[in-house]
Amino acid sequence: MHDQVLLPGGTFTMGSDEFYPDEQPVHEREVAPFRIDRYAVTNEQYAAFVDDTGYVTVAERDLDPAAFPGADPADMVPGSMVFTPTPGPVDLRDWRNWWRWQPGAYWRRPFGPESSIDERLRHPVVHIAYEDAQAYADWAGLRLPTETEHEYAARGGLDGKRFAWGDEPYPGGVAQANSWLGRFPYDNQGVGDAAPVGSYAPNGFGLYDMTGNVWEWTTDFYTPRHLRLSDKPVDAGKRANLLAAASAQEGFPSIPRRVLKGGSHLCSPDYCLRFRPAARSPQAEDTGMSHIGFRLVGEA
Repeated sequence: MHDQVLLPGGTFTMGSDEFYPDEQPVHEREVAPFRIDRYAVTNEQYAAFVDDTGYVTVAERDLDPAAFPGADPADMVPGSMVFTPTPGPVDLRDWRNWWRWQPGAYWRRPFGPESSIDERLRHPVVHIAYEDAQAYADWAGLRLPTETEHEYAARGGLDGKRFAWGDEPYPGGVAQANSWLGRFPYDNQGVGDAAPVGSYAPNGFGLYDMTGNVWEWTTDFYTPRHLRLSDKPVDAGKRANLLAAASAQEGFPSIPRRVLKGGSHLCSPDYCLRFRPAARSPQAEDTGMSHIGFRLVGEA
């Protein structure tokens, strides 16, 4: 069911000191051999899981008003966050300019009730919360990758390079991954959406879309910097970071954050240069979005 590639493991250079502070410190990490999906999990694969188990994703469930004090009752319906291009330039410091809560959006209706995956079976499944990905992994007899495993796999053997293909974002002027081309968030001259898996060339390990296309869940709790083996573990649901602090200020409960890896088709050099192996992003466990999916790993 899952086309996986056996990776040999070894030691590699993790992180970057060139871009965002949470990618530091650069350090060596050792990885044991493991298998990883050649492609992100697709709508077709997720549909097989749901058909077999009757599983209901987080985005399809009724909302608890107590968890969202002060929220508009009209918004207290099942749904998810959908990216919406703006008509022109906006303040890039406020992500709410291009994200909207869409009632009725979930993995089978990725843009809302009128949309469908009928023509998107080979697209990566999206609107997947952490527990949705974990439920699928349990069903498949596999697991989600750690952040270290994901970054090692994404590098494809090119240790220390900025991108999975080298140091230039667009070598020869050609996009090597599905990212935002143009001015964000209103002028996209690229795909403009997630692409079917395998639409771009594989990396050195024969893996597709490890950067770009959709962000992917890992099992690691997010911390504002990399932890060394000598550091004490951090509970991302209690430690202050930018997103957790913002949620607390708005009166919402603190939700543990997991690390997303790989960037997505919304990553733009003028806003979010994160379609790189070292890039990472915190994501609340209970929140799927229209650019978040996953892939699985297994034991060697």
